[in-house]
Amino acid sequence: MGRVMQPIKLRNSLDVTQAGMGDLPVEAIRSIEITALVDTGATMLVLPADVVAALGVPPQGVRRVRYASGEVAERTWVGNIEMEILGRKAICSAIVEKAGTTALIGQIPLEELDLLVDPKSRELRVNPESPEVPLLDLLTAA
Repeated sequence: MGRVMQPIKLRNSLDVTQAGMGDLPVEAIRSIEITALVDTGATMLVLPADVVAALGVPPQGVRRVRYASGEVAERTWVGNIEMEILGRKAICSAIVEKAGTTALIGQIPLEELDLLVDPKSRELRVNPESPEVPLLDLLTAA
């Protein structure tokens, strides 16, 4: 399929909430725009430590992660990240890797935002079956 790189906007969702309540000026919301690798083999959002520091989100704990090489390691995870891709937003958590590493967009955020990888054009696209808002499958009895 080749590499699929995607610009994303990230904001500290706690700052967004405080600004919405009038407790923080909108211009004080910590945010950053980066380009991330879309990795459908990964599970979560993965961010480099320098991006996490710019957002000011505190560590929430540790997660065990398995790399493609089979290596298992413990990594810090953070929450309270508002991610925007192609006009769609979600609040998510992320695994933290060392500063300067490539950010990854895994399957969980792709599913939540209802985004699809077009292997032919090597682009991320909004699901054409739900062009206005994400459609999420809830496999429970209504």
